[in-house]
Amino acid sequence: MNSYLNSFVIWLSGSYSWLTYKIFLPVQLPGLDLTVVHQRKSDMELKGRVLVYSITGCPHCMRAKNTLQEHNIPYVDINLDNFPQCRENVKSRTGRSTVPQIFFNATHVGGNDDLEKLITDKPSFAALVKEVQENEVPASAPQPPDPSTAVKDTDLSGFTCELDEYAQLVKDLRASGIIKDNRQGLLTVHKNSFSGKAFVDWIVKTKELDRSVAIEMGQALIDKHFGHNVKSQETFQDADVYYRLLDDDETEALNSGTMSNCEPRPAGEVGEDIRKLILKIYNVFLSKDGRKVNYKGITASSEFDVYKTRTKELQRVQIATASREEKLAFFINIYNALVVHANVVLGPPNGLWQRYKFFNTVKYIIGGHSYSLQDIENGVLRANRKGVGMFTKPFSKSDPRFKIALEKHEPLIHFALVCGAKSCPPIKTYSVEGIYEELKSAAEAFLEGDDGVFIDMKKKQIKLSKILDWYQEDFGKNKEEVVQWIIAHIAESDKKSQLKELVAGKSYKVSYLEYNWGTND
Repeated sequence: MNSYLNSFVIWLSGSYSWLTYKIFLPVQLPGLDLTVVHQRKSDMELKGRVLVYSITGCPHCMRAKNTLQEHNIPYVDINLDNFPQCRENVKSRTGRSTVPQIFFNATHVGGNDDLEKLITDKPSFAALVKEVQENEVPASAPQPPDPSTAVKDTDLSGFTCELDEYAQLVKDLRASGIIKDNRQGLLTVHKNSFSGKAFVDWIVKTKELDRSVAIEMGQALIDKHFGHNVKSQETFQDADVYYRLLDDDETEALNSGTMSNCEPRPAGEVGEDIRKLILKIYNVFLSKDGRKVNYKGITASSEFDVYKTRTKELQRVQIATASREEKLAFFINIYNALVVHANVVLGPPNGLWQRYKFFNTVKYIIGGHSYSLQDIENGVLRANRKGVGMFTKPFSKSDPRFKIALEKHEPLIHFALVCGAKSCPPIKTYSVEGIYEELKSAAEAFLEGDDGVFIDMKKKQIKLSKILDWYQEDFGKNKEEVVQWIIAHIAESDKKSQLKELVAGKSYKVSYLEYNWGTND
C-alpha cells in the first residue's frame, strides 16, 4: 500500500459535512490511521491506486463509484469542489472537462460510460485490475493533493447575520394599526396595505420627526426591499399612494412568508451559499447508483428546513448594483437551486403543459420582486429576449426588473442552467471570480458529450442538442453559424477535428437530437 496513506487522516462527521477525501477500502488495512467509510468483505489489496475525480451531487460520479464498490475495488475519491486547484491538471491530463475521471495508476479510463464499457471487455478489465494489484503507483500517475489545501467547507446550517436597522421599524409599523385593506375607487381593494400619507403621519406623531425625514424613511423601506408600491413605482410619496410590506404579498413564491431581518449580503455570496446548500442536500438523498433522487426524503429532512429558511435571504438581496459577473453567478446558482427546490416540493413536471406551467409559475422573491424560471433565464440572463413559446419579452421597460437584466445576452448560460431533465447540463455551483472560465468549462463539457453534439462521419451528419435549436439566435443566425460557434467553444478533441473536416467539405447536414425530458426521481 502507498506510503502516503500511512499518515493519511480523514475527517468523518455527520451527513451535513463533507469528506475531504473519501477512500473506500474493502477491508481494514493494518497500520493505517484511517477511518473506513465503506467496508466490504474481500481479500483484494492494491499495491497501486484507483483514483476518481468527482464533484458533489454528480449522478455519473455516484454510478462510477458504486460500480467500483460492486467489484470490490478500493479507490481514492477526490472531490473537485474541495480541491478546485486540481481542475486544470485533470483537464490537461484527460482533455476533458467532465466528471468523473477515473485512473488506474497512470492509465486514464475516462468517465462512467467508459468504465462501464471497460467492464464488458473482461480481458482488458482484468488486465487493468491486475496492474493496480501488482504494481505500485508510478511517478507519471496523478497524485492526490495535500489534504491541508482543501477549500474549507463552511457550515451553512449555522448561519447568523447582522440585524438590519430597519427591522425594528417594520415591527413597529406592523403594530401601528395603519396596515389594513384600503379601497381605491369603486372596484380596487389593496389588501394589507398602507398609504404613504398615513405612514408619514405615523412617523411624525410617534417618532417626532419632520415629514421630509419620514419620506426618506419610507423610501428606505422600499430601497431595502421591506416593502413596495402596490403597482410598479419605486418612489415613496407622501400621498394617498399605497404600499405593502413584502411578506403581506399574496404569492406562491417558494420563499414567500416571513421576511429576513438580516442586513443584505452581496448577491454573489448569497447565491453561491444557497446553491451549495441545496446541492449538498441533493447529494445526500441521491441513490447509491446515482440514478434516483429521494425527493420525499429531502422534504422530510431537517437540512431542507434549514435551506428553506436560508432562501428568505433572497427576498431582500441587493442585486440592482451588482456587476455583470455577479449577476451571472447569482442568477445561474439561484435558477438551479429553484429547479431542485420545486422538484422537491411540487414534483418534477410531466408532459408539455406541466413543463410550461413549471417554468412560468415556479418562483422565488428576489430583491423585492417575483422571478419565475422563465424570468431568470429569458428576462435576466438572455437580456430580456423572448423564450420558447413566449409571444412577448419577459419585462416591459416600466418593469423594475428590466433594470436588473443583463445589457447583453450570454450564450454560455445555456450549458449551466439545469431544467431537471436528463438532457440538461449537470448541476454545479458558479463563483463570481471564476464565472467565465466556469461557464466555458461547462460548455466544453456539454459539447463533448453525445447529448450535446453527435457526429456521424459516414453520413456526414451533425446532430445537436435541442437547446441549440430552441435558442439558435443566441449562437448564430443559421445552422452554419451555430456550428461555427460550437467549433470555437468545444475543447481540442477528435470531435472538434471532425467538425472542422465536415465544415471544410461543405457537404454536411445538421439536425437535432430528441430531447430527453425524463427525470431521475
